[in-house]
Amino acid sequence: MHQARGRPSNSQLGAGLRELALELVRRHYADFGPTLAAEQLAERHGLAVSRETLRGWMSAAGLWVSRHQRRQFHRPRLRRERLGELVQIDGSEHRWFEDRAGPCSLLVFIDDATGRLMELRFAASESAFSYFAALEGYVTRHGRPVAFYSDKHTVFRVAKAEARTGQGMTQFGRALAELGIEILCANSSQAKGRVERVNRTLQDRLVKELRLAGISDMAAGNAFLPGFMERFNGRFAVAPARPEDVHCPLTVSAERLRDILCWRERRYVGRQLTLSYERRRVMLAETAVTRVLVGQYVDSYAFADGRLEFRWQGVALPYTAFDKNQRVSHAAVVENKRLSAVLAEIRETQDAMPAPKVQTNSERVGYVKTGDKPGRKRRLPGRLAGVGRSAAPSAPLPALPPALTVLLCGTP
Repeated sequence: MHQARGRPSNSQLGAGLRELALELVRRHYADFGPTLAAEQLAERHGLAVSRETLRGWMSAAGLWVSRHQRRQFHRPRLRRERLGELVQIDGSEHRWFEDRAGPCSLLVFIDDATGRLMELRFAASESAFSYFAALEGYVTRHGRPVAFYSDKHTVFRVAKAEARTGQGMTQFGRALAELGIEILCANSSQAKGRVERVNRTLQDRLVKELRLAGISDMAAGNAFLPGFMERFNGRFAVAPARPEDVHCPLTVSAERLRDILCWRERRYVGRQLTLSYERRRVMLAETAVTRVLVGQYVDSYAFADGRLEFRWQGVALPYTAFDKNQRVSHAAVVENKRLSAVLAEIRETQDAMPAPKVQTNSERVGYVKTGDKPGRKRRLPGRLAGVGRSAAPSAPLPALPPALTVLLCGTP
């Protein structure tokens, strides 16, 4: 056994230095980490202590807690008591069809009280129109819930707190307000953990069931989802604490519902009965109604199928669209969750364009390569070179004209 066993290390710092360093940390650097505190002790107080040594001292004295130990634990939220009282919604981008198709988004509506899947829909991306389609299917089958619970995606919440224009709500929020449905935005993913967990479950179970069913596109996938939801709910849904269903019946007509679930904006009518919409110039037809609209605002209705209408006090206005600008602004901002779908569309457009012809600088200024290199015997220029190549090898060369002989030889 070594004689130094159990004895203090020869390189151990003195106890007085340890107490001095900890006292300085308590007095001046209580909220500093070990690395920054060690730097300040060396620069300001002349105490050369390594950061790991100081980390051990601070941990033993209760002045430092590691990042793992500082982890916050979120208290679980109790389920709501009744069906339809709170429905969590979210979109999950994933390769739902594996390598049989590109990635897409699955819009998920799950009831908080029971864990039932209320609506599933495949969409190219999370957009207002894709959520409009999912919302139409939801309210048609189940009625109107009390509230939806979502994240802070720009579909649900205005990103700018002090937006200069607009009504302070998104198109989806405006549609929910007209239907009498509340929208709540969570501050963290843990707050809507039910829909986050079911997304992970679906990314495993649904992907495999789609593979077994041989489904490789969104249209067939959307037709498959109702049966999948029925089987999933029969296995995993639970009974609510109270048996009441608080969904309210849908009281609007199908035509009115289509007008609610569309993109609506206001447009100013100029002197020539013209207005701007999506880089297009729109001219209203001159009628008894439109003559009084100069200097006023009309409502635009853009539908998912591409139809566009302009109305004033509910009356549709005939119009003509012209001077369409097909250029895309490179400075346009694309929201992150729609980026994949936008890039796919741009890629298809670029693939259809002819490949550009690349020219060198010499070709751009008109230089034509002849193949001559320094040291080679120069060929006769122009027409004479062609004559020499076309003549038979055994035939004598034709006599040069006198004027050309003088030009080449310099003597008459």
